Amino acid sequence: MTRIIKFEKNDCVPCNQVSEFLDRKGIDYEKVNPFDKPELAIQYKVRTVPTVIVLNHGQETQRIIGFKPDELSALAAD
Repeated sequence: MTRIIKFEKNDCVPCNQVSEFLDRKGIDYEKVNPFDKPELAIQYKVRTVPTVIVLNHGQETQRIIGFKPDELSALAAD
């Protein structure tokens, strides 16, 4: 089972670009503000936003930091 978590802040332009991209591609993901859920940010060692983490059966299989359309496009193929 694949789970995608996107760490973001509301006023972050690259974060919004990532959300728009994932939404256009029809990719399901969870939005997490690391300031609202610091324990989750610590658990996944998130130091910057946007950070997209792909988990497969609870194990991290991919991490994308920033707005990188080529890497994000690969998520649609999964």
